[in-house]
Amino acid sequence: MHFIFSNEVVLLFDFWSVHSPAGMALSVLVVLLLAVLYESIKVGKAKLLYQATVGMSIPTSQLTEETDQDSSSSDSPSVSRTRLRWFFCHFGQSLIHVIQVVIGYFMMLAVMSYNTWIFFGVILGSAVGYYLAYPLLSMV
Repeated sequence: MHFIFSNEVVLLFDFWSVHSPAGMALSVLVVLLLAVLYESIKVGKAKLLYQATVGMSIPTSQLTEETDQDSSSSDSPSVSRTRLRWFFCHFGQSLIHVIQVVIGYFMMLAVMSYNTWIFFGVILGSAVGYYLAYPLLSMV
């Protein structure tokens, strides 16, 4: 297999069949936007993880109070809420991860069409997405 410059390609599904330069330009744009979305999700997931870990940290005064309590006592309501919040946060991050993986595999399969234009679309979209999304990490 080798990369080719062609205006005809079938991408991902049988119904996504390109037979013209305009169709190829539109397909490259769609793949480019998919790569931008992938990079944005990646940065957003990192930002969400940081905010979740900062928001879920338990103050040390609360930790010392819990260790002083009797071991037979039940969890305090704040600890239960923290665990429930952690569960929902983890579940949400898991869903975001699945979406990121699916988009990543779609991009990989698009590149495996061995069409040079599609390959350039994925590379350029990845670069643009990283360039646009990376500064968002510093706004935490």
